[in-house]
Amino acid sequence: MVAPQGIKYAVSLIAAQFGNVVAKVCECLIHRGSLSFMEVVRFTELSQGQVKNCLLVLIQHNCVQAFSVPKTVGLGGVTKPTTLYMAVFDNVIHRMRFSKFLLVVKEHLGNQYTELLEGFLQHGRLTFQLLYDRASGLSGGKAKREDVLANFNKLVHAHYVERCPKGEPFLEPKADDDISSVGKQVKSVEETRNVEQEAIIAAAPLDADRFSGIMMNTEENLKHVKNDSSLEVSAGNKRKHEVLEAEEDIQNIINTNEVLWRANYEKFLQCLKRKACVANVRSRFGLDAAIVLEAMIESSNHQNARTMISATSSMNSIIENVRGKPGGISLTLELVRAILDQLGCRLCTEESETLYTVGLKDIIETCQNDEVESLVFKKYGKEAYRIFRLLIMMGRLVTLDVISDSTFLEKKEAQKILCKLWRDDYLEMEKVNLNAGGRTEVFLWKANKKLLWEHVLNDMFHAALNISQKIAQVAEEFQVPYFFLLTASFLHP
Repeated sequence: MVAPQGIKYAVSLIAAQFGNVVAKVCECLIHRGSLSFMEVVRFTELSQGQVKNCLLVLIQHNCVQAFSVPKTVGLGGVTKPTTLYMAVFDNVIHRMRFSKFLLVVKEHLGNQYTELLEGFLQHGRLTFQLLYDRASGLSGGKAKREDVLANFNKLVHAHYVERCPKGEPFLEPKADDDISSVGKQVKSVEETRNVEQEAIIAAAPLDADRFSGIMMNTEENLKHVKNDSSLEVSAGNKRKHEVLEAEEDIQNIINTNEVLWRANYEKFLQCLKRKACVANVRSRFGLDAAIVLEAMIESSNHQNARTMISATSSMNSIIENVRGKPGGISLTLELVRAILDQLGCRLCTEESETLYTVGLKDIIETCQNDEVESLVFKKYGKEAYRIFRLLIMMGRLVTLDVISDSTFLEKKEAQKILCKLWRDDYLEMEKVNLNAGGRTEVFLWKANKKLLWEHVLNDMFHAALNISQKIAQVAEEFQVPYFFLLTASFLHP
């Protein structure tokens, strides 16, 4: 479920960069879920031409994904594919992180690579030729094609840039589905999310194609890549059915045979989460522990490391990566082992090799706890922070007596703080009758992390919305492009 303030913030991001008309279409798709072209026209009350242009802008900037599902039409029960459009909410929100994405590449590769990445962040999807034309224009025609191609390939091989997903994947009905109901508006929110998740998975190219760069040879290779049809949407090209002219234009564009590239948000999120984990461990256990954890994550090739669930690596790989880091040369084998034990690493044996596994998910959860506890401390004070931290650690319903005894607060003061946190949705309260007559009542208190995180996230979206509106106001006052304010400080410090 998308937070209400999150929707407002997403719409404000789109409005600030593409205008209110595009934002209206985006808001409609976020609120209502996947819709057909005519449904978007009906709900937004815009013309077909306006909706077509808005969808193309949103698709170009990776904020909308199209997909096809079978639908039964007419009395004869003829099944035809129908195209639906869904808003990719996470990709819209990622737009506020563009400056951080640029900083990640700047720290890892250098300024010349951030200039290429900025092209993808500004324009969404680009062919290599368009990327080269942009680089050539910025350098006054001095950019060499071979240099741009080498830098581009390095971004691809580092997984900062990827091939775009399929324009319109076709979702086959499941065996137990009633084909006549597939493609109709889904009543259940959970079912809608499942269909949209399936569409994202179906659209994603295989890793072998997703991160395969362009061969650095003659123009024949570049021309071959330009005409590559690996992103061609088979379902969209094979099917022939009557559609509106405006929708046909959209399909012709998103089903292009040219290879399109875009920034890989997944990779950047991994980098930001890794930095957060390392910073958290540094603050709790010291610099040496941060060096060992970062080395362990970098040396892990396990799938869980990509999803930031866990990192698994051998001692030899950890030591090798530790030695290559500033300050790591002084860490002995015994010290590294002691740090791994301090981090709570698990030992396992795989093909006669001893491996260490650290739970990154637990570290991320600790980071979240620290952030929320910090908010409680700043908003409600030290006593409230102690109560909230106790309930987070216990993770179950607790009586007022236990809270008062554990935090060394008087019951009256503790109850006052608990009621305040409960009114602001930081805690859950449950009333229990101790006897059959119901005369004796006891209030139990608990911090429900799942609901709490949603509440805090909604508040953070609200705060981000206020900040973005202030930035837009400054941009308008000084006549500076909104995107420039978000990125200039990192590109030109």
